[in-house]
Amino acid sequence: MPSTEHNVATQSHSETDEATALARLLEVSTIVLRQAVDLLDKGLSTDEQLTVHSRYMPGSTIGKHLRHARDHFVLLLNAVSSSPPHVLNYDIRSRNTPMESGRAAARQAINDTIAQLQKVVPKAKMDDPITLHAVTPYAQVMETTFGRELWFAGLHAIHHWSMIRVIAGELGITLEESFGFAPSTLVHLESKAPLGKAKI
Repeated sequence: MPSTEHNVATQSHSETDEATALARLLEVSTIVLRQAVDLLDKGLSTDEQLTVHSRYMPGSTIGKHLRHARDHFVLLLNAVSSSPPHVLNYDIRSRNTPMESGRAAARQAINDTIAQLQKVVPKAKMDDPITLHAVTPYAQVMETTFGRELWFAGLHAIHHWSMIRVIAGELGITLEESFGFAPSTLVHLESKAPLGKAKI
């Protein structure tokens, strides 16, 4: 039989590992969202650039991609902050919001999301259960966890940053070299970007 001291030490080690894992997910999520703030501050020069429709991705604008990616974080954080059982539906959309057409509104919305992350994530648990509802187009219900969905929200944002990169190219805007690239790609390329160095 393991001693009480062994059980306490094992539990403490497990809690430390979980806290570390959450802190790392928080770090990555924050870096990804700050890339969007940098885009607004250093990449774009007018509000109108947020609403230019892509020639290659019909109906697609920089503002819509920023709003959509940010929404996933907010929906997840709101779900895990509510009383259990936690229910999440990414298909809830808040379209035509001020952040889609104004840099100041977009900056505020994204900074508010970063602040919400920093408040919610340290109090959550990696394996907090979440019931995810999705239209695939069939109505699907599946079980997931907060940690898995936080990682997904970051990757989902990077996916949309890559589409923003295409639109920025159409507008002649040069972006920071790691913008829109997945961490695994940056590590493979041995990038010096914040998400480019393997921490294994």
